[in-house]
Amino acid sequence: MTARQLQLPADTATSSKWTDKAVYAAGAVVWRLVDGKLRILLIHRTKYRDITLPKGKVDPGEMLAETAVREVHEETGIRVSLGVSVGVSRYHLASQKQKVVHYWAAEATDAAIRESTFVPNREIAALEWVSVKKARARLSYPVDLEILNFFSNLVDDGVLRTFPVIALRHAKATPRSEWDGSDASRPLTERGRTQAKSIVGPLRAFGVRRIVTSDAVRCVETITPLSRALDRKPVKTEKISQDAWEDGGSDLRAVVGRRIRAGKPAVLCSHGPVLPGLLSEIALATGTIQGSYLSSAADLEPAAFSVVHLSATNPGSGIIAIETHIPKV
Repeated sequence: MTARQLQLPADTATSSKWTDKAVYAAGAVVWRLVDGKLRILLIHRTKYRDITLPKGKVDPGEMLAETAVREVHEETGIRVSLGVSVGVSRYHLASQKQKVVHYWAAEATDAAIRESTFVPNREIAALEWVSVKKARARLSYPVDLEILNFFSNLVDDGVLRTFPVIALRHAKATPRSEWDGSDASRPLTERGRTQAKSIVGPLRAFGVRRIVTSDAVRCVETITPLSRALDRKPVKTEKISQDAWEDGGSDLRAVVGRRIRAGKPAVLCSHGPVLPGLLSEIALATGTIQGSYLSSAADLEPAAFSVVHLSATNPGSGIIAIETHIPKV
């Protein structure tokens, strides 16, 4: 893994880093293979008479990842899951406010395309699948070309198709000083329950289907809203619990190894002290050079999560990118 491949973006869905002086939006470079040839999706906008990438403004309460998925679906009728982040564009609107747009790569499956209900409308006049070369010639704005160039780097490196392993810290729990029971039985606070609900959309945006959690109550309660939304039973294990970690009985390597071998989008819900070990095991399992970026990715607030993107064709080639998402609540 090269330093250029490792990406520590920019998705800062935290109120402390957002400003009223900017307008935030998210979108995707949507791609597919047609007879083995790469094609990306361009939209022709009715009102502006331009050609651009699907994107849109963040709705109240949304995190950027769920905005990207929602906007792609609303503008194209195609439901996608996000891959690697491909950059952030910034430009000024007529109001003089800066617009900040976060983009991800997103594969459009054949099934998703068949299920699309798109028809030309007042906002989008047409959709067009083109080669990267033609996209460069057709896109209306230089900022879109910058995003396309980053996307092209992923293509050139052979790491476009990825799957995520997500390290999630449990939501805000009742403090130890206010709890008479065992540490593992501490429940979420009211704020923690709100956080747990708020991260369902962002986690689903990355296509999460498998849920693995520490058996501590605060972790189980954190992933319960996601489990219900997906209608999937979580795997509860003491192998990634704080109690087992403190007692020297955890087995992070076994849990991480299984998820990487499966090659499917998964979330691992654990505890602050355990997360550095989880991220380290992902790096070891994929032959990735370790560095301070792992510490940054593991230093999570309650209910925050880091998405580790791995190659779907060759997971042993190393971590492709890491991005961290922080809930607004």
